[in-house]
Amino acid sequence: MTGKQSDLSYKLCRWALGAVFIYAGSIELMAPRAFAVLIDAYGILPVGLLMPVAITLPALEVVAGIGLIFDIKGSLSIIAGLMVTFISILAYGVGMGLDIDCGCFGPEDPEAEAFHGLRGALYRNLVMLTGVIFMFSWRRYHDIKPIKISTFIKTIRKKRRTGNAYV
Repeated sequence: MTGKQSDLSYKLCRWALGAVFIYAGSIELMAPRAFAVLIDAYGILPVGLLMPVAITLPALEVVAGIGLIFDIKGSLSIIAGLMVTFISILAYGVGMGLDIDCGCFGPEDPEAEAFHGLRGALYRNLVMLTGVIFMFSWRRYHDIKPIKISTFIKTIRKKRRTGNAYV
């Protein structure tokens, strides 16, 4: 791959993974009670934590997804942590023989209707984790420094004052 193709691969991977997290988190935020029921099906959280997790987790997904799209410092690390957590929970569910919806894309997940199992979701998350590893590697070997949130906010304010859109 040439330099420009590789740069484009890095950006596309960042944008795609960011979009997946924004979409999944948004769907889950629209129906937190239903998402709490899906979380409860795994049997790993006490009842008192179901609603806080059903709200906080998707909100974190959305924020991290937006951060990843704009390459904000820390967002890829949050996505990596979420991926490892999701993979661990899915592997636990597969190991326990659970026949439940993964909950990845909310209660109306078409994947759940088609497959109604966790293996497909586990494999999909492993592929997404490969993308995360690619992005960390790309940053390291090409000395890419994500933008700090404070710098990002200053840039947006400056663009707003001058009338230019953030690109």
